[in-house]
Amino acid sequence: MFELHHLSAQELWDWIRRGDTTALEVTEHYLARIERLDPALGAFVTVTADAARERASALGSLVPTSRPLWGLPTADKDLYDRAGVPTRHGSTALPVTSATVDHPLVAALAAAGTVSLGKTSSPEFGMSSSSETRIGTTRNPYDTTRAPGGSSSGTAVAVAAGLVPAAVGTDGGGSVRIPAAATGLVGLKPSRGRVPSMPGRSGVGGLGVAGPITRNVADAGMLLDALVAPTGLPEPSPYALVTPEVGEGPFTAAAVRGEGRFVVGLLDGSPWDEAVDVVVDPAARAAVETAVRVLGEVGHGVEDLAMPRLPYADAFRVAWESSAAGLPRVPGIDLSALTPLVAWLVSRAEHLTATRVLDAMTTLDAFSVGLIRAFDRFDAVLTPTLALTPRPLGWYGDDPEEDFRRQCAYSPWTSMANVSGLPAITLPVGVTEDGHPDGAGLPMGVQLIGRPGGERVLLAIGAQLERRLRWQRRHPAVW
Repeated sequence: MFELHHLSAQELWDWIRRGDTTALEVTEHYLARIERLDPALGAFVTVTADAARERASALGSLVPTSRPLWGLPTADKDLYDRAGVPTRHGSTALPVTSATVDHPLVAALAAAGTVSLGKTSSPEFGMSSSSETRIGTTRNPYDTTRAPGGSSSGTAVAVAAGLVPAAVGTDGGGSVRIPAAATGLVGLKPSRGRVPSMPGRSGVGGLGVAGPITRNVADAGMLLDALVAPTGLPEPSPYALVTPEVGEGPFTAAAVRGEGRFVVGLLDGSPWDEAVDVVVDPAARAAVETAVRVLGEVGHGVEDLAMPRLPYADAFRVAWESSAAGLPRVPGIDLSALTPLVAWLVSRAEHLTATRVLDAMTTLDAFSVGLIRAFDRFDAVLTPTLALTPRPLGWYGDDPEEDFRRQCAYSPWTSMANVSGLPAITLPVGVTEDGHPDGAGLPMGVQLIGRPGGERVLLAIGAQLERRLRWQRRHPAVW
């Protein structure tokens, strides 16, 4: 039986625009699904049903249907403020108080015409790829004994389970791509500077950027078009690389057309190989083999590429530790209530000197230059997204050193795209098969890393793979 959540985000937007449904009808449909399904999944930490209904009802008179996401339900990752709603940051160490102003990312999504249904879960302060917090546990809809990854944990689960049609996460070391891969979705990390409302200026190293989490490639292009438009900002931002009015046209068009023949590098090795024991599951290798086969069938060239041996792991660890340095100054924070990992990061940050941080940034800058040069002859570089299948709940443990090591071993190819500022997309090319030790039907993704500003190429290749593998028809049982 057909239901509204069976439509893609693009299709749903078109239905609303044509008058085949209304923003309020769509909102009510998704709110009912959240009420029925989310208690077993834990994607949402706060549901703002009344505010969502009020917003959806008002949209007809307030916002023209030409806006890129007009009437589409979505949700905010619970690291970013929406006025009138508490921001928990995945932590019990903060007082529960409502925000007074919107974060620029939230404002940009509102200006695009979205209807927020609430806040989705994140590990504490977004500093882990775990989905277990003291507020609650977020479960993978493909197997609720497993984690969806993080830090955009709840965002990915909400999209995969059909609780929202599409959403935006944020990615500082893989936080869009990791949960998208673990839940069978498309996840796009744009180039540094691409998104005006979150251009990568904040935080040491400029690692974080906002990006789409969707069920298909065309929806990812549509959300990226909305994110790069300077809507919702107090003034035009100088930090966007391109707007839809200039350059090579809308990202949606590249994602829908899926045109072009490209040279793809098949990467051997990762930047973490000398620091942690990276073990690649056969299912991850099989996903890459599937991608290589289809790329060849389409007509792309695929060539081997060795990971350049450049200093990386120690410097990235310093950057990650330093991201916790400001937490003791957050008003009202109870440091004794922090989780072991975040408390450990705070303690490590307290002992960092300015010289050590600057040395780490110099090392990461050199890594970025070396990586871009090594990748330069390729239109895109192919890796597994994750080295292992979606992890069982509890896998990270309570020892912070081991937690950090396991994060790096689980996703050894994601953080280098943040350090270098390169765009990267995860594509859900496969699932584990019968006979796999972890069982059949778990999503397995591959990652494509593009040239600076090369999102259109990644979307085009993704569209070509999607046409042949048809992953948009694959859903968890809860669907």
